[in-house]
Amino acid sequence: MSSTRLKILVTPRSSREKLLGRQGDELKISLTAPPVEGAANLALAKFLARRLGVAASQVKVVGGQASRHKTVLIDGMEPEEVDKRIKDSLATPSKEPKSTS
Repeated sequence: MSSTRLKILVTPRSSREKLLGRQGDELKISLTAPPVEGAANLALAKFLARRLGVAASQVKVVGGQASRHKTVLIDGMEPEEVDKRIKDSLATPSKEPKSTS
């Protein structure tokens, strides 16, 4: 079984969770969770699992636990499949309500 590493740039304490796209070699993601006691790391794993259609246990933050720049390991997925699902997710409009602020 293969695995894929992703470089992620996280913006914690955002108004909503959203996949924002690529910024350089990183995937930019906003999360509502605060960056304390691993809350943002857990939220990131759950968010990516939902977007990629895998179990949360397959998504692990393996680098940058205390940083906005993180490395995430996706177990059981080829890099091509991860890229395809991310592109599909970016192309599909979010069903979340827009912020009113």
